[in-house]
Amino acid sequence: MSSPMSADRFLGSLRAEGLTVVEVGDWRHHNRNHKGPWGPVHGVMIHHTVTRGSERTVDICRDGYTALPGPLCHGVITKDGTVHLVGYGRANHAGLGDDDVLRAVIAEKALPHDNEADTDGNRHFYGFECENLGDGEDPWPDVQLEAVEKAAAAVCRHHGWSERSVIGHLEWQPGKVDPRGFTMTSMRARVRERLK
Repeated sequence: MSSPMSADRFLGSLRAEGLTVVEVGDWRHHNRNHKGPWGPVHGVMIHHTVTRGSERTVDICRDGYTALPGPLCHGVITKDGTVHLVGYGRANHAGLGDDDVLRAVIAEKALPHDNEADTDGNRHFYGFECENLGDGEDPWPDVQLEAVEKAAAAVCRHHGWSERSVIGHLEWQPGKVDPRGFTMTSMRARVRERLK
């Protein structure tokens, strides 16, 4: 059982992994904690944004929209590999997902197929939104994929987790397809190598 790291430790961990990090507004206190607890944390969830343009993407992820208030993640990874911190605490990114998947993440075992949505993921996962249209055609620059790898590894390194604590939204919630354009199997392999 892991308590979330402090906001300062999160920032420090990302920078120690070699990432370029931009702090957006009062990100340390921008959260949805009034809607429920954040923690214990068990993993890192990767998403794509279905947006184009870094500034617009960061704004949407910070502020959200009428049906889904922000923050929509903790960090936004833009195409240039920069991590923009937009919130810290509970964020509207994971939604309801499969309790069997959560148990597998906690045990760091192979993930079962997600076939139900009965567990609050916003409570248990760090979330990174990645700037991409998610259409399978919008490219993922190498520098962006490297930043996804580093961000996930930074969180895992702090908590003593393996790459099996890194999942995609599509592995958590039935019907989700993100991230689309690379596989989570390949990303976990990259995280595993980095954690060595």
